Amino acid sequence: MISAKALVRIFILLSLLYLGCILFNAATLVFYLKPLLLLPLITAVFISTNFKNKIILLTALVFSWIGDTLLLFVFKDAIYFILGLVAFLAAHIFYIILFAKELKQANGKFELKKPGLIVIAIYLSAMLLVLIPHLGGLTIPVIIYAVVISSMLYTAYLLSFYWPKSASIYLLTGAVSFILSDSILAFNKFYQPIPMSGLLIMVTYLYAQWALVRSCIK
Repeated sequence: MISAKALVRIFILLSLLYLGCILFNAATLVFYLKPLLLLPLITAVFISTNFKNKIILLTALVFSWIGDTLLLFVFKDAIYFILGLVAFLAAHIFYIILFAKELKQANGKFELKKPGLIVIAIYLSAMLLVLIPHLGGLTIPVIIYAVVISSMLYTAYLLSFYWPKSASIYLLTGAVSFILSDSILAFNKFYQPIPMSGLLIMVTYLYAQWALVRSCIK
């Protein structure tokens, strides 16, 4: 039977192949590879036995996979962007549930730690101030999404004080990378085009998923 480590390596190889396809504008391969990307990572978590809350982590990854797949069809109808947004919103909610549960099991407290809270609040406010004038009918959904993903980052920030340093580094960098990925996507879609946005969005997104899974398994 294939090991979790081997599956993670397959995920990394698939990710590199996918990023290479983006770089060289191989649009057909990009389309067909994207739904495959998270499958090795999902399977690796599924067969892992050393993480108590793996069902919650699996749920977050599956919703992410659904979001990845739905966003492939945005060219057909704008509804796919909304559905993809909802899927990723659900993924972030499950990440929040996961981190909150881990925080409780580590005897940690859900409290207002000002340094991290202030930085996250400033970043969230700045992004929304820039984007809101350009969102039109998507203003409310995007604000909700931004608040939820910021809450995910803050919950990860709190948990990082109670997890071992080796896991906390992956946890924090993964959560921050997720924020960066979504920020680039939003800025590129609603404000102004960013050079090589597709590559930047996926580099940060794939690292985020890998790092969050690695933090949990560690």
